[in-house]
Amino acid sequence: MDHDTFIGQVQHRAHLDSRGAAETATRATLETLAERVPAGLADKLAAQLPREVGENLRRVATAPDQPTTGVHMSNREFFDRVAQRAGANTAKAAHEARCVMEVVTDATQGTLTDKVRQSLDHELADSLFAGSRGSQAGGT
Repeated sequence: MDHDTFIGQVQHRAHLDSRGAAETATRATLETLAERVPAGLADKLAAQLPREVGENLRRVATAPDQPTTGVHMSNREFFDRVAQRAGANTAKAAHEARCVMEVVTDATQGTLTDKVRQSLDHELADSLFAGSRGSQAGGT
């Protein structure tokens, strides 16, 4: 999947009014995910995504102040961080993050997204991987 297709899919699934909004949702979600999962896993995921999209993971995962094991955060903390980065309310950010992860799953090998899911606590994994039809509240 190329960059334009990826962003177009995020825009469509999240019902966003512009490609810029889809770019913002993608960046906010993947930067937050890179904080949460082990750095090596974030790098492997980035390698399977379009270069411009994967950079959102690499930029955070390789930051010198980022722990290589990832930062534990609750479901609410995760979506609050996405919301802060996206400049959106938490419910909207949670919906957009689920849409981004749905496209990530489509764009990568299934076993890798399974590993990402396994690296998260159960509540966050269930909420983040609920897909574009998941509830607006995102389990927050």
